[in-house]
Amino acid sequence: MRLLSDILFPIVYYLVRYRRQVTRTNLRNAYPEKSSAELGRIEREYYRHICDLLVEGLHNLYCHPRSIMRRYRCENRQLVNQYYEQGQSVVLISSHYNNWEYMVSSLNFQLMHLGIGVGKPLNDKSVAGYITRRRSRFGTEIVGPDNVRQTIDYYQKHHVPCAYMMLSDQSPSNEHKSYWTLFMHQETPFLYGAEYFARKYDLPVIYYEVTKERRGHYKVRFELLCDKPSKVPQYTITARYVKRLEQTISQAPQYWLWSHKRWKRKRPSDMPLNVS
Repeated sequence: MRLLSDILFPIVYYLVRYRRQVTRTNLRNAYPEKSSAELGRIEREYYRHICDLLVEGLHNLYCHPRSIMRRYRCENRQLVNQYYEQGQSVVLISSHYNNWEYMVSSLNFQLMHLGIGVGKPLNDKSVAGYITRRRSRFGTEIVGPDNVRQTIDYYQKHHVPCAYMMLSDQSPSNEHKSYWTLFMHQETPFLYGAEYFARKYDLPVIYYEVTKERRGHYKVRFELLCDKPSKVPQYTITARYVKRLEQTISQAPQYWLWSHKRWKRKRPSDMPLNVS
């Protein structure tokens, strides 16, 4: 896989120049204190990482569970499994940092819970359908944002402990249905869905951080953000998530999805900016 990724890098970075300007602008705005040389280094390392992810994504569609388990190691899964033993579902909240596809596919055998991956499907329905079937071949159930409520209602009613995986760093489609805060020195909207469902059903919220140990190999560590969401003030969980995400990215910024147009929306004048 490394050789294929190494071949892809000069094509993606120098020839195709995939979203180079978006990536460059995002990095410059997020790290105004860094020199041009340092930002350039992070940019190149980011594109090398993107090529790794592309190859790993293809591998993920066809590989055996043992192959994933060798490459994607959960250090402290008992933190999550203890809630299964109590008959309780959980919300797993993370971001597009390092490899997230391995977690989607392996969720149902990494943990004791029934794995539910929540995500927006691709626009091409035929491709989206194929990828969904491959992602769910080990038992993870994939649901779109429009079906989350019905899915949680169903499994809560039938007392099935589930782990709902939600990547909450995408740019929301509605500026008014967002949590606005300062993130990477910029006014940024965040999806509120993970906290909304956690509060509605009083589900523990667990942040998981993915560390790249070496190319193709990752370590996952779980961290409890909130045990009783119904007992804390609104937006507390989202604020904690944003703080942890910024800490994660700052440790190794080259592994976050910088080519995503994260800051394409502007805060409406009637929306408050939450600054802790």
